[in-house]
Amino acid sequence: MPGEEVFVGSIDQGTTSTRFIIYDRTARPIASHQLEFTQFYPEAGWVEHDPMEILESVKVCMAKAIDKATVDGFNVDGGLKAIGLTNQRETTLVWSKSTGAPLHNAIVWMDVRTSAICRKLEKELSGGRTHFVETCGLPISTYFSALKLLWLMENVDPVKEAIAKGDALFGTVDTWLIWNLTGGADGNGVHATDVSNASRTMLMNLKTLEWDRPTLETLGIPAEILPKITSNSEIIGKVAKGWPVPGVPISGCLGDQHAATLGQGCRKGQAKSTYGTGAFILLNTGEEAVKSEHGLLSTLAFKLGPNAPTNYALEGSIAIAGAAVQWLRDSLGIIKTASEIEGLASQVESTGGVYFVPAFNGLFAPWWRDDARGVCIGMTRFTNRAHIARAVLESMCFQVKDVLDSMHKDAGEKGEVKSEKGEFLLRVDGGATVNNLLMQIQADVLGSPVVRPADIETTALGAAYAAGLAVGIWTEEDIFTAGVKGEGDTTFRPKLDEETRKKKVASWCKAVERTFDLADLSL
Repeated sequence: MPGEEVFVGSIDQGTTSTRFIIYDRTARPIASHQLEFTQFYPEAGWVEHDPMEILESVKVCMAKAIDKATVDGFNVDGGLKAIGLTNQRETTLVWSKSTGAPLHNAIVWMDVRTSAICRKLEKELSGGRTHFVETCGLPISTYFSALKLLWLMENVDPVKEAIAKGDALFGTVDTWLIWNLTGGADGNGVHATDVSNASRTMLMNLKTLEWDRPTLETLGIPAEILPKITSNSEIIGKVAKGWPVPGVPISGCLGDQHAATLGQGCRKGQAKSTYGTGAFILLNTGEEAVKSEHGLLSTLAFKLGPNAPTNYALEGSIAIAGAAVQWLRDSLGIIKTASEIEGLASQVESTGGVYFVPAFNGLFAPWWRDDARGVCIGMTRFTNRAHIARAVLESMCFQVKDVLDSMHKDAGEKGEVKSEKGEFLLRVDGGATVNNLLMQIQADVLGSPVVRPADIETTALGAAYAAGLAVGIWTEEDIFTAGVKGEGDTTFRPKLDEETRKKKVASWCKAVERTFDLADLSL
């Protein structure tokens, strides 16, 4: 391909929006388009998406981005060599194999309707909440796809009927998109997922990278509704007619946090934190799945080809990060746009003793309390909207610190947390990282540097890397070298003194404890 125009497309299907970004041979974005889509909240703690709306958003974003690139003089129609896909993980769908119609709205990763199922399984299974940890690395939690699938199987008649007839297909969002992009019901769509998304279902064996038969039998999930599992970098199928750029191979697929880890070029011992709707911290532990003793998840980092070695990771997942800013905007009206929060929070030098814990749907790592609910404490008559805005930003940073502290305990003792130039660096990415105040607070809370790359959209970039690698546009050396070049990086260094930091962290921990046992889980 030397000399010709070469492009790689990346579908980034997130929790609140969909994007399509086109990259050139140097991994520089040349065009993109983004669309938000509808969030449905049928009951308290329930969150759903319309699978058809997601599908349409992907098609529109692809077409619009290609149009923009063409207007700017790029021959994308002839030069697009591969498409990568990255997606919100754990969000669960079941659809009809024969018609392609969804049998229910998608149940989103942060949805907590499966609390009763979780409690039942914890009581019935030996090992309780940790029964499946040895196999899949995950605790029994409302977070993961298997429990959402059980809820659909138990509560939705069309799902029950389709499974009985052999007409049901299960998948996370990547699977739904791949099946439709490759032809769906009309063209023998490819029913596939990748190892990173499969690792978040609770159904994949972390060692064999295959669906775990004993787990399926224990939960009563039929194997025939599950997709085949691929690596993160291989040709899965080709785009069908009726979509923009038909015939282009789909050759990369990763869950969003795994894609960001690759996009940041994280080798063994390096960690990244992505700030989106939630916040997600992954530490690449190399070819060993490290078992956590401190509330983290053992999961896949990436597997860059069918015969490539598997990189594992420790992950800490935070349910509410940027979503708390949206809550300030949409529910409280304290800000009109998400970007306003930086200016508002900058009007005060501290929160004035206010601590906000956004446990709207419980707490994920390292607490794992689905009985927790949000609190805002420490308020006085002096408190104003700027203090609350700053407390919301601080809540993201304290949650990230909680996770990183656990990572250091789990992996640090084994020397698996890598220092660079004698200090631990946290790589950051995602939309919220444009907020300089947030990044400075993060460095202050951690007491260590925070590094923001020039291109903060590393999730889409990671999917593009995986796709380009599979078709020979880039090598692994290209990808990991690009991740450490540091061109255009911004480093935030801590300014807070150690005594103040410790006091603030202690107060945060007290606030977190106040959130426990506040939910009525019978609802």
